[in-house]
Amino acid sequence: MLDKIALILVIIGAVNWGLVGLFRFDLVAWMFGGPTAIISRLVYTLVALAGIWAISLLFRDSDREHVRD
Repeated sequence: MLDKIALILVIIGAVNWGLVGLFRFDLVAWMFGGPTAIISRLVYTLVALAGIWAISLLFRDSDREHVRD
């Protein structure tokens, strides 16, 4: 379950960075009151932690994880 939550947060971060890169529009900042608003900073932090967690997915044995599910 933690892997799926991390994946969702990483996708949110990727979409947000895509919008910043293409249109100079920060969706998270727009939704939560600016880039320095506490909720925006919390979302940015959660996305960063999810990205760090996702690194572990690269090093897992997919066959072993698949059997456990």
